[in-house]
Amino acid sequence: MLVDNHGRKINYLRLAVTDRCNLRCFYCMPEDGLNWLSRKELMTYEEMLQSCALLVKMGIEKIRITGGEPFVRKDLMKLLKALSDLQGLRELTITTNGVLTAPFVPELKKIGIHSINLSLDTLDANRFFTITRRDEFGKVIETLEQLLKHDIEVKINAVVMDGKNTQDIIPLVELTKELPVSVRFIEEMPFNGDGHVYTGLQWDYIRILDEIKDKYPSIEKLADPIGSTSYNYHIPGHKGSIGIIAAYSRTFCGTCNRIRITPQGELKTCLYDGGVLNIKDLMRSGINVDDLQIKLLDAFGHRAKDGWEAEQNRNVNAPAHESMATIGG
Repeated sequence: MLVDNHGRKINYLRLAVTDRCNLRCFYCMPEDGLNWLSRKELMTYEEMLQSCALLVKMGIEKIRITGGEPFVRKDLMKLLKALSDLQGLRELTITTNGVLTAPFVPELKKIGIHSINLSLDTLDANRFFTITRRDEFGKVIETLEQLLKHDIEVKINAVVMDGKNTQDIIPLVELTKELPVSVRFIEEMPFNGDGHVYTGLQWDYIRILDEIKDKYPSIEKLADPIGSTSYNYHIPGHKGSIGIIAAYSRTFCGTCNRIRITPQGELKTCLYDGGVLNIKDLMRSGINVDDLQIKLLDAFGHRAKDGWEAEQNRNVNAPAHESMATIGG
């Protein structure tokens, strides 16, 4: 079992397989995209698999594949199949924007993917285009339908943005009435990739909940699983549930059980840190497995207490405004 210097169990890895994405959501990256990593700068699938095998041996039980958009990277299914065969891994999940995902759903079901997080900030096609700068709403809805058809658990992730999609909060909540989905509302974060200083949060988790309560005063609090980043709720009579993630307020840091590996192999023990160890570079230098494990344990033993401390410890020349696509969602 992995435990950090604050007594928190670490059993969840978020592995970003690419920084590239086929959408241009304004809260994640500039309209023209980013300076994409070259193939040489990315971890290979073999390096990812070796890293994951070691971390699972050390105590990681759940791996979530993220990006960028994971399905933009060629031959992703080969990696997913190999990861699904790792002894000791209890859960393999994916976060996707759904644009390319629908054709893969039957195979995802076959290899044991039982849960998908689907990014969907609005149910209005015009607002979808405004937010993502791409006309791909229909493909995302097709993915949602395919996931439900194949009985794969769906969590819909919606970033709440002042003046952009707050009118979608209630329509998204209403999805839970007839569909067995979890709709999770996420506070907007500063990772927009354009270098602009984040000016503050207009819609925090309390305001989001108040908006839902105005429409559904009978909403009930559910028990939050250990390590959960979301406050979870249910509306009586609805098939699905609701979650609110205080991603900027960072109220869940005390039970955080997750680490991240970026597409270029940087280990992040907190979303808000600047990276603490480059696994890819160590592997390419020829480090043996035992020494890599020692370095990983050392990183876990010097973990920031919370996201505020992690952000404060960043290099003053590297404030937290890199794109979410480069750090794994």
